[in-house]
Amino acid sequence: MSSASSTRLSLAALMQAKRSEQSPVAYHRNTHFTWGDFQQHVTALVQQLKSQPAHDIALCFGNSYLFSVSLVACAYAEKSIVLPGNYQPEALKALYDHYDLVLHDGDVDVPDTLTTLSVEVQSLRAQQDKRPAVWRELDLAATPVTLFTSGSSGTPKAIAKTLKQLDIEVAILDQLWGEHLADTRVESTVSHQHIYGLLFRVLWPLCSARPFAVYNLEFPEQIVQRTDSTTTLISSPALLKRMTAEHGSVDMRSVFSSGGPLPNHAALHAQQHLGSLPIEVFGSTETGGIAYRKQHAINTAWTLFPGIDAALNHENCLKLRSPHIDENAWYQTADECYFHDSIHFELRGRTDRIVKVEEKRISLVEVEKRLEQLPWIEESVVIPLEESQRLSLVSIIVLTVEGEHKLNELGKGKFWIELRNTLRHWLEPLAIPRKYRVVKAIPLNSQGKRQVAEMEKLFQ
Repeated sequence: MSSASSTRLSLAALMQAKRSEQSPVAYHRNTHFTWGDFQQHVTALVQQLKSQPAHDIALCFGNSYLFSVSLVACAYAEKSIVLPGNYQPEALKALYDHYDLVLHDGDVDVPDTLTTLSVEVQSLRAQQDKRPAVWRELDLAATPVTLFTSGSSGTPKAIAKTLKQLDIEVAILDQLWGEHLADTRVESTVSHQHIYGLLFRVLWPLCSARPFAVYNLEFPEQIVQRTDSTTTLISSPALLKRMTAEHGSVDMRSVFSSGGPLPNHAALHAQQHLGSLPIEVFGSTETGGIAYRKQHAINTAWTLFPGIDAALNHENCLKLRSPHIDENAWYQTADECYFHDSIHFELRGRTDRIVKVEEKRISLVEVEKRLEQLPWIEESVVIPLEESQRLSLVSIIVLTVEGEHKLNELGKGKFWIELRNTLRHWLEPLAIPRKYRVVKAIPLNSQGKRQVAEMEKLFQ
């Protein structure tokens, strides 16, 4: 086993690590934060937090290094950690019942009405370094962590976890890929506020002595400019689908993708331009990681993470039991699956994406599937929309090159008529979308989640 894999520490014993003071923890261009810096900064912030009466602490950082310092400091100060999924001022105010204090850096604009504590490198360095002679081992089960679902189509839902559950999942990640990622550095395009970024972008690198970037990459061209064969990229379909030949190519050690479905053509395109077929991770805020795959073909099966028990209910929907979810109870999902054997399965869509149109049950996944079977359509999203007290389906589509030619050849009116006529071979009239909008890309957030509100605006 590689040195990077064998030196992975539990979060409980992280601060006891026998690492060189100069060992890099995080970097931003030519600036590096070392293990010595990290210990000093955690120490300083623990002292500040212990003097604060607040118990539930919201972490709001653009800087992933300061975020990691704050998370560990909260654990040692015996505080509860709250991770808002959205930093917009009104969104933070809406979650006020969940926290007493906001820790933040200068990258986040926090409303004046909230109780805050600014965390900056300069202020932490200015405090006297009184590091403990011996760091105690953390009781991870006693440190609550609250995450939130994306809330792109509704009110964010609080998901309660503990550092112990997150630590168990980090151990699984290192068991699967730690050796392959030995001696790499981590770049990312996803937020550390959500569970995927929290695990892959911050906690796993931190526990494995793998340096991570302080700030995210935001554009495809940055990926090629700032990565090389020593890089592991933590990304999402939202960005990987935007990669084109114009951005150039680079050979990375590994690429991860999560947050939403990655089309097969995008996976193969990423392999061509990034030098590695993305490792896709399937999961959710509630469950953490469930399964993974490399999408060599469209129907490549998913493989369950080690330690997860899985079964199907009467609707063939996946239910799970594991130490990083709940080792004593089954968690029921709405993901319809087909198992090839005990650990390999295919996803068939979500049963909660069923709507009733004039008392007829219609699967939105099925309608999208039929649209995407057409040679004219690259990608589609179907959503229900209520107009004049009547519910109907509408679709947002991305055309293929052939589809663009067909649209130009026929004109909009004839193109939509031909599209509807073709869909009638598979779908009942009520299931055929009544309206369409053509876009260059499906609106997604940084986590790869569909932005339903943005799509609804296209029809207003």
